[in-house]
Amino acid sequence: MGLNFRKSITLLKGVKLNLSKGGPSLSFGRSGLRQSINLKGTGRTTIGIPGTGIYYSKQTNVKNLVKKGKEKLDEMSEKKKAKAAGAEALPAAAGAGAAAKGAKASKGAAAKAPARSASPAVNPDLEQNQQLVAEFEERIEAVKSVHKQSDGYIDWEVIKKGAGNNKELVPFAESVLAGDIDSYFKVIAEAGPFDDLLEYGSSFEVGTDDPTILEIEFRVMSDQVIPQNKLSLKANGDLVEKPFTKSEYNDLVQDYVASTILRVARDSFALLPIQKVLIHAVDSQLNTATGNEDVITIVSVMIKRDALMTINFERIDPSDCLAGFEINEKFKKTSGFAPVDRLLPY
Repeated sequence: MGLNFRKSITLLKGVKLNLSKGGPSLSFGRSGLRQSINLKGTGRTTIGIPGTGIYYSKQTNVKNLVKKGKEKLDEMSEKKKAKAAGAEALPAAAGAGAAAKGAKASKGAAAKAPARSASPAVNPDLEQNQQLVAEFEERIEAVKSVHKQSDGYIDWEVIKKGAGNNKELVPFAESVLAGDIDSYFKVIAEAGPFDDLLEYGSSFEVGTDDPTILEIEFRVMSDQVIPQNKLSLKANGDLVEKPFTKSEYNDLVQDYVASTILRVARDSFALLPIQKVLIHAVDSQLNTATGNEDVITIVSVMIKRDALMTINFERIDPSDCLAGFEINEKFKKTSGFAPVDRLLPY
């Protein structure tokens, strides 16, 4: 977990002098994406939160929610290959003899026994297949229900009096209630409000220069969170794996992004006495002109505390809910998200 402080002096439009422990440096570029060059000639590109002099950054690898299921599918595939290889290894003569005997027996049995419809053989891996499908459905439900849980609300007036279970936050109570921004970021570093969300986003950056609002950016990484294929069972217990349609997959991504945004907002309001939270969701998208993956903003939304407090999170559709706030979003079921401009905090 990193907590960083930075001060900047504007020299010209788009050009700043940055003062930090590492020495002075010049930066230029548009807000949120800047190229900086220090006095030693070293260059560095920074993606940050526009308008922040202090920012908090935390990064980790996304947990692959489908890894476990994929490993089981690979294991089952190997078993099927082994069974097929064993069947092919039977001597041809024995196979022919068995076929001949089987034909005679079948002919005799057919003459004696009444005709009946054939029923498909039950897959011997039925129980394992059922478990795989259940785990797949659980993962899908999880990425659409991130918003249903939230960190416990912190009453800073109670903390200030030394009551409650958050003793480690007592030293920050008075300054937080006074709107001290430095204390906000120390509390974020201490409480780690988004630690349990790292499986739904690879990094979170938080910034502000106004004690009434937080501005948060998070990397979505949808390709690692949402599985590409869906699982189901045939009547005989065979496992069926096939790709989602474009519309199905894009719908899942939209719900996942909206659900995570709502959860980030809930946790932010639970932790700090802010009135608004501005959240930018960014993701990687193929640039067909360059062949490279570009990081783009796909959703930018302003959420107010009072409005969020009226929501019944158990019953909402996250995408429909988010549409009721001030939001920049371009989404089509057939093509997914398109880049949008970020909302401004003021």
